Amino acid sequence: MPKCGYTQMIKSILNHENIKVDLQREFIVEERTHYDHVFYSGPLDAFYGYQYGRLGYRTLDFKKFTYQGDYQGCAVMNYCSVDVPYTRITEHKYFSPWEQHDGSVCYKEYSRACEENDIPYYPIRQMGEMALLEKYLSLAENETNITFVGRLGTYRYLDMDVTIAEALKTAEVYLNSLTENQPMPVFTVSVR
Repeated sequence: MPKCGYTQMIKSILNHENIKVDLQREFIVEERTHYDHVFYSGPLDAFYGYQYGRLGYRTLDFKKFTYQGDYQGCAVMNYCSVDVPYTRITEHKYFSPWEQHDGSVCYKEYSRACEENDIPYYPIRQMGEMALLEKYLSLAENETNITFVGRLGTYRYLDMDVTIAEALKTAEVYLNSLTENQPMPVFTVSVR
C-alpha cells in the first residue's frame, strides 16, 4: 500500500501537462482515431459492443457501518464460509495506521452475479466464458493502435500489486516500441 494511499499515487501520476483526464464519461470506440495509441482498461466485450454476448463477472455490493472503537483489528478480514453472506469486511482506519481514530468506518462486501448495469469486479473465467473470450481475443488481435490492459481489458483477476507491475511493464513496452519504431502489441501479457 502506498504511504499516502492509491488515490494520491494516481493523482501524482496524472498531474502532468500532457495528461488530460475526463471523468464520468464513457469511452466511445470511434474516438480512438483521434489518438496515436489507446490504452483501454474497460471491459473487452464492451469494446466490441457485446457482439458475441457478455463475459461473466461477479460484482460487489457494499454495506457501510460504523463502530465506536476497534471492530476487527485489521484492515481486511475475509470470510469463506457459506454460512456468512458477505465475503469480506474492510476497516478503513487500518489502511493508514499513522492516523489516530476513535471510531471505525467499515464495509461488508457481498458478492453476486454481475448484471448489465453493475460494475464488473471479478472475471469468472469458466469454460463458457473462456470460449466467449476466445472470440473477443480473435477480434482484438487484429487491432492496431490499441492495447488492452488491466483486469477488465484482459479479462483476468489481478491483485493491485500485479496491476501496477503490469502497467509499468506496458509503459516500458510502449516507450521501447516508440524508440524502435515498432507497433505496440495489443496485449503485453498472456491473456489465455
